[in-house]
Amino acid sequence: MISVTESVTTDFEPDDLEPLDVEIVVFDMAGTTVRDDGLVERAFALAVRSVGLATTDEELEEALDFVRETMGRSKIEVFHALTEDDDAAQHANAVFEGIYLELLQEGGVTGIEGAEDLFRDLREAGVKVALITGFSDRTQQAIIDELGWNELIDVALSPSDTARGRPYPDLPLMALLRAGATNVAAMVVVGDTASDMISGVNAGAGLVVGVLSGAHDTEILQEAGADAVIDTIAELAELLGLNDDTF
Repeated sequence: MISVTESVTTDFEPDDLEPLDVEIVVFDMAGTTVRDDGLVERAFALAVRSVGLATTDEELEEALDFVRETMGRSKIEVFHALTEDDDAAQHANAVFEGIYLELLQEGGVTGIEGAEDLFRDLREAGVKVALITGFSDRTQQAIIDELGWNELIDVALSPSDTARGRPYPDLPLMALLRAGATNVAAMVVVGDTASDMISGVNAGAGLVVGVLSGAHDTEILQEAGADAVIDTIAELAELLGLNDDTF
């Protein structure tokens, strides 16, 4: 278990955070721990073209604007909003996931710098590491396999593991339960989108941290409830006191 004693922030100075005993850190994947160099947008654009949701450049741009605004949410929920039809949404999501997996196999994802070291440091400190995503469990596992992270994490969850995806609290809460943590105040939630922040707040996390390596900027993350905003997860070790000689 570790204790947070002060915040590391970017572009704003919130009140000092109260000391916090940490038992689990719940990380988003794409944009937070995983860099995919635009694979999500590329796969989405190909999918909406393929299933006929966008037949013109204008319609495609409108769809892309929507997916950018809703980054962090379950992909099936995004397609539900675009199609307003369950069968069409399921089909579009399946096409999207298939295209993303094909792009993934071409070597399109890497871990964000510092992710693996951070996972190791947390686990050595007795803190559980959880990865959550808006992708299907199949795609999530493919990413974890590609990065070789199976031995570095304790819990991996997708929307299929819960009733609802983000911004609902289900995924962080399920991660906490799976990890055997004692209470929500011992949980840290980390992500790059407003949906991640809202999900962490809704779950009662003791600390909600935004990172600027993905979709949304400081203002959006702060407005969505971030207690602190850092450039990348490489700075999380300092925030959590992992570099404290007294730790």
